[in-house]
Amino acid sequence: MILEELANKRIAVLLSGGVDSSVVLYELMRQGLTPDCFYIKIGPEEEEEWDCSSEEDLEMATAVSHKYGCKLEVIDCHQEYWNQVTKYTMDKVRAGLTPNPDVMCNRLIKFGAFHEKRGHDYDLIATGHYATTEIEHVVSGSPADALKWLCTSPDPVKDQTDFLAQIYDWQLQKALFPIGHMMKEEVRAIAEREHLAPAHRRDSQGICFLGKINYNDYLRRYLGELQGDVVELETGKLIGHHKGHWFHTIGQRKGMGLGGGPWFVIKKDIEQNIIYVSHGYDPQTAYKQDFPIMAFHSINGQLPPTDVTLKIRHTPEYLPAKLEAMGDGNYMVHAAAPIHGVAPGQFCVIYDAEHHRCYGSGEITILPSGC
Repeated sequence: MILEELANKRIAVLLSGGVDSSVVLYELMRQGLTPDCFYIKIGPEEEEEWDCSSEEDLEMATAVSHKYGCKLEVIDCHQEYWNQVTKYTMDKVRAGLTPNPDVMCNRLIKFGAFHEKRGHDYDLIATGHYATTEIEHVVSGSPADALKWLCTSPDPVKDQTDFLAQIYDWQLQKALFPIGHMMKEEVRAIAEREHLAPAHRRDSQGICFLGKINYNDYLRRYLGELQGDVVELETGKLIGHHKGHWFHTIGQRKGMGLGGGPWFVIKKDIEQNIIYVSHGYDPQTAYKQDFPIMAFHSINGQLPPTDVTLKIRHTPEYLPAKLEAMGDGNYMVHAAAPIHGVAPGQFCVIYDAEHHRCYGSGEITILPSGC
């Protein structure tokens, strides 16, 4: 979006306290724009029980906003996060699926709950996501005929379109990604040059908004533990025990606590609470080449073509595949090569063949061989 188009827009910047959103504010101010700054507050459910860096995040966000003379408003989305994102996560995990809280956090919180509370007062919501957008004028070139596309970042390692692939069209229409065209190294260099407070902060590696909280601790808090058997898939031999199927996902290799490995999680019997594993280095049973996805969510209403690329997890690689339409928004994915660790519940994110435009995503459903 060029400067002239932004000049008369009301822009809200979501500051997280990290380097990326800080450079977003710098970039907008550098262009002579006057955005308003917001910090989304989502603390631990009970402060005394969780180790959380939210206080430091707020301090950093405050320092950056003050540097540019902007007032920072704190928006409490605490209840919405725990009621919506946590519920989604626990419902999926309890059912034996592999959810992605970060994907739903973008749809339900950053571009959802925030919009309901304050974002509706603004034309654009700027975030530090590594993603880009482009406008396609379909027929006459009038605004009514324009399609806005979610597109990938030139930085394949940091690209975050997979985390945005469940947002709605109206959310994309308001989304602004000022650093999405940059490499991470460029962003850090700007932060250092401009002496931004978070310049040397490490990137967050945890669940969206939960900071240092361990994912298994997060699950244990809500689902507890339930001992079950670990069985070798090929022989049916009992080789160990686990503390709950929800702590394990298809394709998992580490954290099994089994001797004589490596062992890979191949499938789960949810009713019996049994984990099936296969022994060896990258066994063929850990791969799937054909699998279904259901309820495909198109970001802007455009359905994907037959020849696509895809991701099933946050990696730099885009995997070529063909899509077979099954009706009712369901597809069968025929990957060009077997894919490791395909798990029901994961989002399969679909891109064009050049992995430039993101069409949206669908949830991987139960595989024909059982899961």
